[in-house]
Amino acid sequence: MTESIATQLKQASNGLLFLSETDAPFEVVRWPTQEELTPAKLLQLTEHPPDAPVEMRTVDDFFAIATQEEDWHDEEERETVKRFQNLVSVLKQNLSQLQVYRVGNINIDAYIIGMTPSGGLVGLSTKLVET
Repeated sequence: MTESIATQLKQASNGLLFLSETDAPFEVVRWPTQEELTPAKLLQLTEHPPDAPVEMRTVDDFFAIATQEEDWHDEEERETVKRFQNLVSVLKQNLSQLQVYRVGNINIDAYIIGMTPSGGLVGLSTKLVET
């Protein structure tokens, strides 16, 4: 079950770049732990220092700009918006307790993580630069 969700996420995110001051691809992350994910647990799993700042966001908030079609978008941009909408849909359909964790201040590691029906933690990671 976890593998098929990871495969769906890989397919849905393939070729998409999360736009910030750097455009970064998504990577699938899998943690077999059954524990509830807390900011402290996330820092431990990702080998960040225990005092690294963690900000939590909803999936809708995190992807708001990427999933919003604008009048001025060209065909390619509209297609990218549809792909991001599909990615959010795949995340929501397959994972419960879905949460976005942003670790760091300027160079930010973002983790979009949820619980699979079988109990593992699966999601995506990407990098953002915000100055």
